[in-house]
Amino acid sequence: MMDEKRIQTLIREGRQFLHCQSIADQDDFVSDQQLKKPQPPLVKAAISEQRIILPHNFEDLDIDGNFTEILSRRHSSRVFTQQPVSLLQLSYLLWVSQGVKEIRGKRYATLRTVPSGGARHGFETYLIVRMCEGLDCGVYHYLPMEHALEFLHRIDDEEQMISDSLCGQRWASKASVVFYWSLVAYRCEWRYGIRAHRVALIDVGHVGQNLYLGCAALNLGICGIAAFDDKVCSDIFGLDKDEEFIIYTAPVGTISSADIEKEKGFYRFVEEEGL
Repeated sequence: MMDEKRIQTLIREGRQFLHCQSIADQDDFVSDQQLKKPQPPLVKAAISEQRIILPHNFEDLDIDGNFTEILSRRHSSRVFTQQPVSLLQLSYLLWVSQGVKEIRGKRYATLRTVPSGGARHGFETYLIVRMCEGLDCGVYHYLPMEHALEFLHRIDDEEQMISDSLCGQRWASKASVVFYWSLVAYRCEWRYGIRAHRVALIDVGHVGQNLYLGCAALNLGICGIAAFDDKVCSDIFGLDKDEEFIIYTAPVGTISSADIEKEKGFYRFVEEEGL
């Protein structure tokens, strides 16, 4: 077990990272953008020839357009009914969380459905698909410029792989689809350098919230997860763990109001311990 002194040291280091330093303390820092170094690609290039162009007829979805109601319904779900989501639903969720609306300049930046510091959008979206109409089970990568998915590879046991990647959280392996976001670090560092990483953490929160709201609009369940196994995730998606690595995950699936007592079971300790 980690000793208390080590714990407090790590806590102070974490706080210092979030606190960062004032811009005045870093007035001698010059970013690669200011040095006129080549800009990194806006998105990661496709690596597979197996491409699925996603539907964009979102007007055909049964979406609750009352924003106040959507906010009220937004919550985390950990009990899924294990029914397939439709390809159109998945397409909508990919678009609301990372969809490209337009390109600024020739290839300077993408303007998307979520905000990002300096419009850097340093994330790539990967999926493990268990149950989606029109898609084979397996591992996918989202191509936002084309609004398409590329199929990367199959896995023998999706449930076990999901559980292993999320530190043994078996409930998450019952989701229809699991979203994994990687950070392509230099995409942010090119502009913000030593201050890029705090900005990236802020930005990934925008992505996760948009996915939450998209799921609420479609009456689907979601739960953002920060407890994941870095090595397992990197191995699944073929990431180098330095230039690109997973930073956030979220299982998504179908839910039922009949499971409300099962959901409450995750927080039964609150009553049992009188918290």
